[in-house]
Amino acid sequence: MTKRNCFIGQSGGPTSAINASLAGVISRCIETNEFDHVYGMLNGIKGLLEHKYIDLKEKFNAKESLENLKNTPAMYLGSCRYKLPTFDEDPQTYNALFKTLDDLHITDFYYIGGNDSMDTVAKLSAYAKTIDSPIRFIGIPKTIDNDLMGTDHTPGFGSAAKYVAASMLEIAYDSSIYKLNAVTIIEIMGRNAGWLTAASALARSANCDAPDLIYLPEVAFEKDKFLNDIREVFKTKRSVIIAVSEGIKDKNGEFLDSDSKYAKRDAFGHILHSGTGKVLESMVYQEFKCKVRSIELNVLQRCAMHIASKVDLDESFMIGESAVDASINGETGVMMTFNRVSNDPYQVICEPKDVSYIANLEQKIPVAWINEKHNHITKELYDYLLPLIQGEVSIQYQNGIPQYINIDHLKTDENTAD
Repeated sequence: MTKRNCFIGQSGGPTSAINASLAGVISRCIETNEFDHVYGMLNGIKGLLEHKYIDLKEKFNAKESLENLKNTPAMYLGSCRYKLPTFDEDPQTYNALFKTLDDLHITDFYYIGGNDSMDTVAKLSAYAKTIDSPIRFIGIPKTIDNDLMGTDHTPGFGSAAKYVAASMLEIAYDSSIYKLNAVTIIEIMGRNAGWLTAASALARSANCDAPDLIYLPEVAFEKDKFLNDIREVFKTKRSVIIAVSEGIKDKNGEFLDSDSKYAKRDAFGHILHSGTGKVLESMVYQEFKCKVRSIELNVLQRCAMHIASKVDLDESFMIGESAVDASINGETGVMMTFNRVSNDPYQVICEPKDVSYIANLEQKIPVAWINEKHNHITKELYDYLLPLIQGEVSIQYQNGIPQYINIDHLKTDENTAD
């Protein structure tokens, strides 16, 4: 029987769990004994265009090495912010890509990433059909933003949510020590979807009632109402703790930090919001003349493996395995998704869905899951979030800090394929 050969790539921003999906793909490829080569493209589709790849089957031929990969944050294969053009825009790119795939006798193509990565899968699979290519193209989701359509949640989100909740809890303890009026504003990632910010509510316990207020991009932000919300909390508490999404907008749809000196754009034209917390900090100080500080979690919430969710890593590994099963079974042009079968007890299954109905769309928090005052979340959203942060990950330590897998291959340009 002719052996299969596959390519695996990672793209977009890193997470604590994306390597777990990579490990799941590699593990399943080896387990089926159907694959001769399991190639990993270095720095995503852009690296593939530059003929930069490694043979992962040679590097991860032991269960222990795969476990170390699973428990290492960020992206073992590296990433890129490359927007694949359409075939009509750039036929040479498609000709070059498919020549490389054909030269290596590739049968299966797995791409792990977020919305723009799923756009790449959709374009490649659509083009493959026009030339009758037998290559199977499978998308594997990842994003801490949890904003991909078609799936109950995304790999990487649970671990980031756990970090946000834990950080909120620790900030609450830090803020409770002084007998003076104070406002602490925590700015959390979320351009158009507030899932991560909503996860701050998971910090609440018998000993912690923070955050007091939560503001999400799914509903319009009103300055006067915001200040009045703080005034109401001050009636019963000295310290007010607020969680806010970086992408909150006013009633005109304008981002609060649009005029900020920090505003920049990424490779896809998305505004890189950094300054919402500072805008609100100034607003609060001018109104209340009290101690105010803003904290931006920024990239810290992406790869905090020391407080990763075991549920998240286990599911990420599982969805990688299911991607291999899907392509072997003839699926192509799909993204693997989670379908929540039960919330109590929590249970999900993996299912393939047409990626063309997923790419370039955003899954936002249903407004019904936000309270009527638009300053906190409902029990339905809390119950949705809670199962995703369960369990702790066992990682190895050396000299007092986590010991992760070696990534020297990402630090040089010498790893070009023969």
